[in-house]
Amino acid sequence: MAEPVAIAALALDAAFGWPDWLYRRIGHPIGGFARIIDACVAEWNRADRSDIARRLGGVATIALLLAVSGGGAWLIQQGLYRSLGRWAWPVLALLACPALAQRSLYDHVVPVARALESGDLALARAAVSRVVGRDTAPLDEAGIARAAIESLAESFCDGVTAPLFWLLALGLPGVWAYKAVNTADSMIGHKEQPWRHFGWAAARLDDGLNLAPARVAGVLLCLAAGGGWRTLWRDCRRHASPNAGWPEAAMAGALDIRLAGPVSYDGEVHEKPWIGTGGAANAGAIRRGLRIYRRACAMLWAIAILWAAAWGIPWLG
Repeated sequence: MAEPVAIAALALDAAFGWPDWLYRRIGHPIGGFARIIDACVAEWNRADRSDIARRLGGVATIALLLAVSGGGAWLIQQGLYRSLGRWAWPVLALLACPALAQRSLYDHVVPVARALESGDLALARAAVSRVVGRDTAPLDEAGIARAAIESLAESFCDGVTAPLFWLLALGLPGVWAYKAVNTADSMIGHKEQPWRHFGWAAARLDDGLNLAPARVAGVLLCLAAGGGWRTLWRDCRRHASPNAGWPEAAMAGALDIRLAGPVSYDGEVHEKPWIGTGGAANAGAIRRGLRIYRRACAMLWAIAILWAAAWGIPWLG
């Protein structure tokens, strides 16, 4: 019954998201994953451990996360089916909804565009710092806009498309197992020390779980924009990630701008290749990107509805 669950979860997320007042009161489920990861880092990624021990510790961390997230969600799902039968789907949708980020992503990117439109670069830097991990202090208007659009494109995959993919494929266990792995990748899946060995399992598994969703996301963004295909096919592999380049190249082509390029983390500049051959990003490009994003999200709704229709929708009968 994953299909009606997916449709209802998308609707709940679009309508309500995860409000700030709720976050202030109880936090977010992903925060629980972060605490587990922090505890594992403290125990299994100590400086006195060998590289092999660190890699094994990283594997154990992912195994623990999958047991808690996927295993826990499976037990809850089975319990709901046994107790509520065909009417388990509304509760499952409510439990799946926090794994999606349609509204949250939109609500975080819009303030960046508004600040740039008003000419307030300081406010724009503060707004974009909520959605990116790079240094924002040195960014000019083009850099701020580029960072916001890159985050919008990449997060369309790992915040919307991939969670929906795994929700449709494996139900509640699938979506929460994906979110646990994706959280681990964002925290520890880095090539730099001290994460190179400990974060290896998180990075590789996240790459595998995003392999299909990233390509779906890129195609949907081009369909939503009515263009960008040439840049998608040419530049999708210019990103260090095997997956992030797909939605970023699609968005760069759709907006006819350049994304990626040199970026600073912790004061160190990383010379990344450019994606796209268009002009510099600006507030207008962010607004156009948001319109493309909304249309691409609508296409995901259509996919969920068609998938449900193909398998039958038991809650309508």
